[in-house]
Amino acid sequence: MTLGGSDLPSPADRPDEPRVGVDDWVASHESREERKRGLVGVAARMWALLPPVGRLGVFVIPAGFLPLVMSQSNLARYAIYTLVFALMGLGLNVVVGYAGLLDLGYIAFVGFGAYGYGILASSQFGRHWQAELAIPVVALFTAFIGLLVGLPSRRLVGDYLAIVTLFFGQAFVLFVNNANRISFPHFGHVDLTGGSNGLANIDPLNFFGYKVHTTTQYFYVLLAAFALVAAALYFANESRTGRAWRALREDPLAAEVMTVPVNRLKLLAFAFGAGIAGFTGAIYGSVQTGAFPGDYDIGLLITIYAVVILGGTGSIAGVALGAIVINCVPELLRSQQNASWLFYGLILIVILMRVRPWHRCLAFLAGLLAFGFAVHALAAASWPRLTAAHPRGGGSLKGPLEHWVLLPSHPVKIADFAYVVLIAAILLVTRLDGWRRLLALVPTLYLAAMVWENLLIQQTAGATRLILLGALLVGLMNARPQGLLGTPRVEIV
Repeated sequence: MTLGGSDLPSPADRPDEPRVGVDDWVASHESREERKRGLVGVAARMWALLPPVGRLGVFVIPAGFLPLVMSQSNLARYAIYTLVFALMGLGLNVVVGYAGLLDLGYIAFVGFGAYGYGILASSQFGRHWQAELAIPVVALFTAFIGLLVGLPSRRLVGDYLAIVTLFFGQAFVLFVNNANRISFPHFGHVDLTGGSNGLANIDPLNFFGYKVHTTTQYFYVLLAAFALVAAALYFANESRTGRAWRALREDPLAAEVMTVPVNRLKLLAFAFGAGIAGFTGAIYGSVQTGAFPGDYDIGLLITIYAVVILGGTGSIAGVALGAIVINCVPELLRSQQNASWLFYGLILIVILMRVRPWHRCLAFLAGLLAFGFAVHALAAASWPRLTAAHPRGGGSLKGPLEHWVLLPSHPVKIADFAYVVLIAAILLVTRLDGWRRLLALVPTLYLAAMVWENLLIQQTAGATRLILLGALLVGLMNARPQGLLGTPRVEIV
């Protein structure tokens, strides 16, 4: 096309530039729906058709049968702490997911709830309040503390808000560690928090004379609490306040221009989130039968943020799913056999999902197996020491692994060297693409199996769990930045 003697490219020649009068996101709807075919697409459509009560029932109803099929120890390790993490995640989701505020002091509100319930229902001050009185008082008090923290923070955003709230969280830890030697006028010395020893012997929950003692009873109390808080947050999110929170999250300046009371909404989000945290902390303190300073530090904060981000910020169901993954996966990794199945199973699932078309995927798997058997055969013939040991885990996988992966008789130095080479190989793979990446992945995955069998599987109760969980989170976030059940953000540039 010419205009005034100069050649101008047509819109088709400029695919990366926006087209006037064309909504490219709407135009790509059919291609996005095409990608949703298969089992994942069917599951997504069925989930979208479920009413809110049905979505809640998907989690609550199957969970209600867990005490019938799990031992008391497994119920405590898996189910109870999953529900505790989910409740904590729901409170954080209000501040981070709904309002879009980066609150790094959130876990202090959980601590306030636990210590508050301990002060009202333990032998520390000789008070033994009923749970139906103590828990609402603690939740309201914690919401008030959240309001006070939000007052000086309401004009802060981003990193500045994170710094202020992080300071509040660390100040809480210092306070409970030293609040055992406070001197009040006319009252003298008061041991408020027990210092570094914390508050012990917190009363079990006692609702209208019905005492909660067993693990099963605590499980059902937590399950009911989760259903109650999830339902309340759903209605809050669908209300005018919820829509205003979402506007605040997406663009605070635009929301303020549209007469949305931004500062008031920030205070409300802080109060809501803190109230849920206090409510959860009170129940958690009773579950733990104590409140201790080390329980409410930065480690628990990172765990709850992982729950919310993995599940998808702003998603109630995502928080529940994130809590299941974050709590149950590390517990499963304590067993070497479970850890091996999870390790090799995840590798296989990623290969099946990411390598397309199917003939290329099958060729890649065949090449990986052939590469391993060839390396093992060469090592057995030239240096038998490299194949003298036996697999430590894997269960029914022991036989194939013994003839596929290198298992030196004294693997310490060899495994450490292979670990360093594996890290370098992973960095190299991220820089390649196409067929070069597939070729580089074959020795990289073989190295990963070798390092796993000779080094990492021996530490499944410690560092290996964290390494695998971190790799799982990085992989999931790379595949779905919005989280498992989060909604991808659409930006018009």
